[in-house]
Formats: sequence, structure tokens, C-alpha cells
Amino acid sequence: MGKTEQPLIVRYKNQWYDLTEFAHKHPGGKNSLTGLHEKDMAERFDRAPGHSQAAKYLMKEYQIKHDPKQKQQNGHSLPNGTKATVNGATLRNGTKPTGNGLHSTKPHGEGHTTAVTANGDVAHLTDDSMEYLVDWSKPMLLQIYRLGDKYAEWVNKPVDRELRLFGPTWVENLTRTPWWIVPAFWIPAILYLIVRHGAQQVATGRGFASASESFRTVELYLHLAIGAFAWTLLEYSLHRWVFHLDPKGNRVLQTFHFLIHGQHHKVPFDPHRLVFPVPPALLLTSLFYQPVYYAFPYPRLTLAGGLIGYLVYDMIHYYLHYGSPAGGHLYHMKRYHYSHHFVHHDQGYGISSDFWDKLFGTRIMLRKLKYLLKW
Repeated sequence: MGKTEQPLIVRYKNQWYDLTEFAHKHPGGKNSLTGLHEKDMAERFDRAPGHSQAAKYLMKEYQIKHDPKQKQQNGHSLPNGTKATVNGATLRNGTKPTGNGLHSTKPHGEGHTTAVTANGDVAHLTDDSMEYLVDWSKPMLLQIYRLGDKYAEWVNKPVDRELRLFGPTWVENLTRTPWWIVPAFWIPAILYLIVRHGAQQVATGRGFASASESFRTVELYLHLAIGAFAWTLLEYSLHRWVFHLDPKGNRVLQTFHFLIHGQHHKVPFDPHRLVFPVPPALLLTSLFYQPVYYAFPYPRLTLAGGLIGYLVYDMIHYYLHYGSPAGGHLYHMKRYHYSHHFVHHDQGYGISSDFWDKLFGTRIMLRKLKYLLKW
């Protein structure tokens, strides 16, 4: 727990929850949780709109159990001698799990699962009707095939854990991307496309003696802008019709869906799965360049513009999950995107803006608030 984080232990329907590490992730802002430490939050929880079934499912990740012998936890007292034990992949008492799961998991009756921690405590896992279907201590991708008709429901019930897709470490590392990798790779690539190829294409087309003269023309910047605008439509289209395709019970399509986007809805707070990995991004760039080559007079310049749009999109997406905008467009889009995650899975496909959602009738209408949310 960071120095600035304040303990937040709350009661809801006779259960205690440790929301200390969740407060800054709360879609409704951490300030909406102010004053709830060691108190019953039922009235405020039930009064606030937007607490979907997905939100209630996620809340069970932070459920803690009672242990009268334990009076202190993480440097602060817990109410009524509560001892915190996590229901997900990271233990609240500071104990680290093995792999990506708990120390051990085992079936416990019909539709129930328990986890045995390092000190022998037994903690119930998240919503025993669903999470017992997979083993979080093992690579997930090959398990998706076995979920069958339960996949669609399971994937839209979020948990706060880190996810391992593949067994081999070198393959897994290709799917986990720190946010800074994206600008570190794509900014030089975009500059290379513009300076080495785009400017030269404009110079050739305009009959300039030097490519540097292209930077003094409106044409160069216009085609960059065209490419960036084209990206916004592609962003919307991919998110709506590819990332949110309906597998219709097809196990192969379910596995594909989970690989490209379902994982993000299942573990929306995993910081290494919020931006697009470079290797598949390069593959998609090569594919999309083919129609660009035939449709635009300066294709590499247009491609560079599209990549600028993509870079802005990916950075905005990461910021919407982990940033704290104080107002304006990004504040609106953070609320908008969280609503897509936890309430309206079939609406709100825009990430960098809601322009195309308005045009295609998939816009989420957000409730007006009396105060500014802070994350």
C-alpha cells in the first residue's frame, strides 16, 4: 500500500470488504467512498446508480473474513478483529501467491471453490458459481475452449487479478506490454515514415528538388490528418465488430475473442494488458497498409497519420484506466469507458472520442453528476 493510500474497510450486507487498493480504480471515483472506513456502505451503495451485476461480482474480489485473534492488518486496525484475506490472485495480508493464482485451489462442494493461503487460512473465491470453471494458477487461453456456453457470461464478470495467457514465458512476454513500450516503439517508427518516405512521396508528386520542402506544404499535414481521422473510424469498427464479435457458442471463436479482447473485460485493471502489444500491431499495420496503398496518393504519409491516431488512442486507453482527469474530454471519456466495461458492453465503442457512437447510434448517455469524480 502506498504512503498516500488510506485504509478503507467497509461493511455491506453482513460482510466486510477491504477496498484500500480498489479506491483509485473505482469507476465512481474514490471521493464517492469518502467517510466509509469501518462503516456500513449499504445505503450509499444501493442509492448510487450504476452498480451493475458486473460491479457486484467485482466487489467480491475484496471480501475479507473474520478472525478474532488478528487485530492488526497492513498497519491499520480492522473492525471487529477482521483479518483480511483476498479472494483473488493477490493476498491482502501481503502474502504473495504462487504463479498467477493462489497457493492452492480445490473444489468445495457443488459450484464452490476455496483457496488455501500460505498460513493455512481458507478464503472463498470470487462468485463460486463461475470462477471454479477455470484454474487461475494455470495459463488461461487453453482453458477458454472448455468453457463452452458459459463463456459469454463468465468473460463479462470482471475480476481484479493479473492474467497469464500462455505457458512458455517467452510467448507470454509478447502479450504483456508496459504502456511506455508503445510510444517508445511507434514514435520513432512514425517519424521514420514521415521523414524518410512520406515527405519524399510529396516531393516527388509536387516536383520538389528536396524532400524537406514538403514540410512547408499543407498537403503533407492534410494527409497526416486524413490518416488520423481514418483511424478513429477503424478504432470504432474494430472495437464494435471484431473485438465484440458474438462467438455464438463456437469454442474456436470464443478462444479468439478472449485472446484479442475478452481478456481485457475479464481483467480490466491488469496494467500490462491495456495497450496493444507491438508484434500483432505490426502484423495489423501490414494488413491495413494494402488498401491504403491503393486508395491514397501518398500512402505512407497516410499510414503515418493513422499510426499517430492509433498511438493517441492507446495512450488515452491506458490513461482512462489509470489516470485521474480533472475535467474536460478525458474526464468524460473515462466515465464513458468505465460505463462500457461495467454496464453497457454493447454500447460505447469509442475510446478516444464518442463521435462514431453518436453517428451509429451506440452512444452511452451518462448521468449528470453534482460533483466532480476523482480517481
